[in-house]
Amino acid sequence: MGQPVEQIVRRKLSDEVFDRLERLITSGELRPGDEMPSERTLMERFGVGRPAIREAMQTLANMGLVNISHGERAKVLELTAKSIFRQVDLTAKIMLSQSPDSLEHLKSARIFFERGMTREAAARATEKDIADLREIIELQRTWLGHPEEFISADMQFHTRIAQISGNPIFVALSEAMLTWLKAYQTDMLIWTGNEDFTLIEHEEILLRLAENDADGAEREMLKHLERSRAFYTK
Repeated sequence: MGQPVEQIVRRKLSDEVFDRLERLITSGELRPGDEMPSERTLMERFGVGRPAIREAMQTLANMGLVNISHGERAKVLELTAKSIFRQVDLTAKIMLSQSPDSLEHLKSARIFFERGMTREAAARATEKDIADLREIIELQRTWLGHPEEFISADMQFHTRIAQISGNPIFVALSEAMLTWLKAYQTDMLIWTGNEDFTLIEHEEILLRLAENDADGAEREMLKHLERSRAFYTK
């Protein structure tokens, strides 16, 4: 038998340019805040035309690696966990809208994640952390009867708990999951009559955090999330 054919696929010039520009960034030759070389400089350096340069630059921009402003040189962006999750916001929402199972999986993942964050917070919370969370609860109280603002404060409470971990990836993940779920609160009025329960549950969680009671805090968080998961519906 003959050897199987291993077809060589010719790559687009813009793909080759993209690889080289990406290496300039990942190698540290270009750092966050630096301006990218001009189109003319890159054309001469790589021996390609302007279309290949522009297409490669647009791909970098779509990935959140550079910022392109009209009339200015593109700049290298600083990548953070938050900016990376922002890049997938739209595709995540499309995935969730197309699959009921995906939405249920996200709800379950969020509960699993929040239980871990609550235990971590119970072990690490400082007086400042507790004071900040108490302030958020009081802010929520002022927004009783205003679902949009109340839910925004609710999201702030949960993200602030994640911040206690000191891990920016956890914070970004908390914000991302809450943002994706918020898109599926099909009727903000569903919160009417439930805000008082939410405030009481947040206060119970805060009490356990202040006592460094990891088991108690996790238990109260689970009770809170299991009750509220029905609010996120398609």
